[in-house]
Amino acid sequence: MAEAGSPFTPCKDGVQVRIRLTPKGGANRLGEVTLDADGQAWLRARVSAVAEKGKANRALIKLLSKSWGVGMQALTLIAGTKDRNKTVLVAGDTPAILQMLEVWLHSHRQG
Repeated sequence: MAEAGSPFTPCKDGVQVRIRLTPKGGANRLGEVTLDADGQAWLRARVSAVAEKGKANRALIKLLSKSWGVGMQALTLIAGTKDRNKTVLVAGDTPAILQMLEVWLHSHRQG
């Protein structure tokens, strides 16, 4: 089970990740987890691509694939194609993916 304050939600097909994307952010990088006014956790991400014709979305998927060591085919943008708040599905074995993401998040917060 995902911990409180986590942007990760297990589902039957894998894990859904809530992301707050900043296009034209100067660099491609994942940031900290922040809470919105409703207490919902969002993983902050920046990409250098512009939010035009899906460029920022494609850059986000590429960034997530590289950062998490998963194939791009395992990542699907399932909500927020034209919004800064996005939901990405990391498809596969839910417990294994959730554990990998939680370990990544813990190490990301440490360093």
